[in-house]
Amino acid sequence: MAVSPCDCDLFFRTVSTFHALVVGGFCLYILLYDDAVNADRLWGDPSIVKLNIAITTGYLISDLLLIIYYWKAIGDKFFVIHHLAALYAYYFVLSKGLLAYFGNFRLLAEFSTPFVNQRWFFEVLGYPKSSKANIINGVLMTVVFFMVRIAVMPIYYSHVISSFGTEAFQRLGFAAQSAWIISSVVLDVMNVMWMVKIAKGCYKVICLIGQEEAKTHRNGKSD
Repeated sequence: MAVSPCDCDLFFRTVSTFHALVVGGFCLYILLYDDAVNADRLWGDPSIVKLNIAITTGYLISDLLLIIYYWKAIGDKFFVIHHLAALYAYYFVLSKGLLAYFGNFRLLAEFSTPFVNQRWFFEVLGYPKSSKANIINGVLMTVVFFMVRIAVMPIYYSHVISSFGTEAFQRLGFAAQSAWIISSVVLDVMNVMWMVKIAKGCYKVICLIGQEEAKTHRNGKSD
């Protein structure tokens, strides 16, 4: 039986949300309680991080194949670039045990994914953009996306810069250093692009609410 594009997208969104909750939870646990990784950000024991990133790597590969196969329905060049950049960096974490702290830190971004997917579910279910559920989800999506993808950038890059020139950094080698820096910059450029798009959408919805309330208020006065 052939799979329709809608069924494919439903599967894609459901798996994406489940993956985000699992790896996001692992990521937070590691940042709070894995002393070995937090004490040595470049060479700390990557055992638990490897498990988390292995889950993410499997998800990214399967998702990439799904996007390519159903390109006409769900294809997005930015998703492809995002997945390839992440896989490029995660190769060094999984194969060589390097940069575990930074690899795990990137997974904080997954906490925004359930809200992004929920917007699609509401759309498919026929919820109008001005519905209360859609508005609440939209505001939460904007706030959470900003917190886990944009607001954390100064923390992330301050740790990156502080490692430059150290003996541990030199031991990484050029290949790992390049993968780390290039993938980080590529991912964050896309995060900023997506943040601008999401913020504009949220602003339009808030303006729409204000216009409807003003209209209701005027009609009330007329009556």
